[in-house]
Amino acid sequence: MSGPSQQARRWSAEHQALALSLVLRADALWSQVDPRRIGPSWRRISTQLTAMLIAAQQASAEGAQQYVAAVVAATGEQSREEGTLSPAAFAGWAADGRSLSSLLELPAVTTLTEIAAGLPEEAALERGRMQLRRIVATEVADAGRSAVGASIVSNRTCTGYVRVVAPGACGRCVVLAGNVYGSAVAFRRHPLCHCVHEPTTRGRRGARVDPRAYFDSLTEREQNRAFTVAGARAIRDGADMSSVVNARRRGATYTATAYGRQVRATREGTTRRGLFAYQERARAIARGQVPASGRGFRLRTPRLLPEEIYDLAAGNRDEAIRMLRRFAYIR
Repeated sequence: MSGPSQQARRWSAEHQALALSLVLRADALWSQVDPRRIGPSWRRISTQLTAMLIAAQQASAEGAQQYVAAVVAATGEQSREEGTLSPAAFAGWAADGRSLSSLLELPAVTTLTEIAAGLPEEAALERGRMQLRRIVATEVADAGRSAVGASIVSNRTCTGYVRVVAPGACGRCVVLAGNVYGSAVAFRRHPLCHCVHEPTTRGRRGARVDPRAYFDSLTEREQNRAFTVAGARAIRDGADMSSVVNARRRGATYTATAYGRQVRATREGTTRRGLFAYQERARAIARGQVPASGRGFRLRTPRLLPEEIYDLAAGNRDEAIRMLRRFAYIR
């Protein structure tokens, strides 16, 4: 298994350091907010941060074309670039298209909203601070990613890119590690995501990363942080990593009644072509509950989340593994 190239590792580390530097500066500015005049004082202070963020975005975009060319050169191929990248074009606006000044108003709005809802002033200010950190780190990283994406598209030697995960990556990113995408496919990321592109060419597919090997390289504490305690435990017990991660995707989880109690379940894999639905249909056919064609089958069993499985297993590992298999986390 070959990991990320030296160029990709360096690019990732440099951009994490750049984002952290601005986060620390933003943190210091937020500490100057007057609790008696949160809105007006932050509007005055945030103009400084807006200028800092624009400069950091441009710094994040600078060198993107050279980074892509360096990865291509390392494969022994010649870059065929269509034009020269303009780093300034990736600065001055947020990833969702709004102005940075508008985006930077959100921490103050969040703080005031929380205070109005009854949260103590100190706790509300801390929530605003955490939101500010996320905004700053994400916008700096997104500027660099956008610039690299544009550099890959405009370099005809590149065939696409592979996702390189950074230390501390979440489970959603880990399961995508090493996947190869076409040059025109958008980079999937979330707030505080520090994953980066590594260009691919006809001569180099890119970093070959096994998500399970990455998981095994983590300490148990790091595994729990990335996949949740129950999710990491399920993976260690042999559960499919993608199934564990996708079970918790946004909008998939809900509460149902089963086993004589309220249980936490997921809709992932329960559609007609989903793995759990397919498995349950096969069980019903084997039991003679529906014909061999599966006609008339209706899924009535909720697909439990791993943490619910461990609660029900009550410390019995064999039972937990049986249930992980029953609910299609282990094949």
